[in-house]
Amino acid sequence: MPKNIPLVAIETDDVPLIALGTDYAHGTLLDWHEHSRAQLLYSVSGSMKVDTKSQTWVVPVQRGVWIPAGEIHRVLMLGASTRSLYIEPELTVRPGRSCEVLHVGALLRQLLLEAVHMPLRYKEGGRDAALVSLLLHELAEAPSIDLQLPMPDQGPLSLLCEDFLRAPSIHSAPEEWAARLNVSRRTFSRKFHTQTGLSFQQWRQRACVTMSLSQLAEGKSVTSIALEMGYESPATFSTMFRRILGKPPSAFAAHPGDLRTEGRIVIR
Repeated sequence: MPKNIPLVAIETDDVPLIALGTDYAHGTLLDWHEHSRAQLLYSVSGSMKVDTKSQTWVVPVQRGVWIPAGEIHRVLMLGASTRSLYIEPELTVRPGRSCEVLHVGALLRQLLLEAVHMPLRYKEGGRDAALVSLLLHELAEAPSIDLQLPMPDQGPLSLLCEDFLRAPSIHSAPEEWAARLNVSRRTFSRKFHTQTGLSFQQWRQRACVTMSLSQLAEGKSVTSIALEMGYESPATFSTMFRRILGKPPSAFAAHPGDLRTEGRIVIR
């Protein structure tokens, strides 16, 4: 019978890899924090919004986010059931020093589902040790998906961007943002590009597509999403979506998952 591993073990135990499974009520916020270990946070069902101080990621169902050791972040759980790996940073599984959303293939997914059933201290040379070794190999090879959304530095512009993400609209105009910041359109455009690396129009499009991912993962229709965000038609939205992410919305829609229920921590 699988046994839950105490959360405190993540920071206090010296084993190279710890696997945990957790269910979260919709809207659960894990506020700003960091880990001494690197983390792979995988969504078996539901989706997640992950913020660092400079980027935002929306992680759809059956994708994972890699969070390097020491990266300050917060996570908004949108009905997510997760599987997490906490890995000693000395293992250097991923070469980058920033968060990234990863495609989780069938083999890696099954390994993650199995890993939460391992004891904290598994037998060296046994099945669990082989599972960990294969997990690390598959994680190192997992392809990255370009789902990040650059965010401005802290300040009034950052607050406007946060407001936009709560109710994204393709018709939100730069003149309106400039007026709310009491600056000219030109000054606003220059400041926005400096802080995000994108023009306002590019960021607005990317934000709409990015924020639609959690809705798609929850089973919302493309038509409803497109109309709520102000697109002229679902086809227009789908064209924009494919241009930005390289795949149609259907590639990110909810699908029935093979959810194993035992061995998870439930947070409500």
